[in-house]
Amino acid sequence: MGENKTKPTDQSVSAYIATLASEARQAEARTLIEIMEAATGEAPQIWGPSIIGFGTSSYAYASGRTGTTPVVSFSPRKAAIVLYVGAAMPHIGGLLRDLGKHTIGKGCLYVKRLADVDLTALKAIIEAEVAASREHNKT
Repeated sequence: MGENKTKPTDQSVSAYIATLASEARQAEARTLIEIMEAATGEAPQIWGPSIIGFGTSSYAYASGRTGTTPVVSFSPRKAAIVLYVGAAMPHIGGLLRDLGKHTIGKGCLYVKRLADVDLTALKAIIEAEVAASREHNKT
């Protein structure tokens, strides 16, 4: 069975943010770090080359494959910010209507700019995913 390619690294989060092309994207990353750190109580960590994650969550598929992912995370890409917040899960679905401009793909939430979304709604989505992840990891 293959090993996960996306793993936590020792890369500095602040050094990574400094590499982002625009000051606007850097500011958005710092805002998301504040929100996700408050929701999880965890410090940010770089996962793989470009994901900023918070905490850890374990998973196991019926196939026997297991692994660890961040509880919540995001990647500040050039075209859009990708938020890994379980956007396709039932506990998130109802919260998306108040978010503002966004798209969803394979459980990821995409926003072009944080200014396009309601930060209160985004915080609620992140908090719902943190709660669901913690409940899942109790078992």
